[in-house]
Amino acid sequence: MTPAEPEEGHAIHCRLDELLAERGMTLTELSERVGVSLVNLSVLKNDRAKAIRFSTLTAICRVLDCEVGELLVTVPTEGLR
Repeated sequence: MTPAEPEEGHAIHCRLDELLAERGMTLTELSERVGVSLVNLSVLKNDRAKAIRFSTLTAICRVLDCEVGELLVTVPTEGLR
């Protein structure tokens, strides 16, 4: 999956799709287990989030049994300010 075009000054890609696929889990299941709306997880998954609460990040990482660095990665961008 190709990350969405980052906003100016933003080079973070959320690997939620990849981690869900590796674990055979749906976004709906993650939503139920984490207690975060499907809409909010979809925004995160599609690299449209402007912020994420640490409590949400912690819950996602617990359910997916991953580290933050596996979920959120930096991507190279041209002309990043």
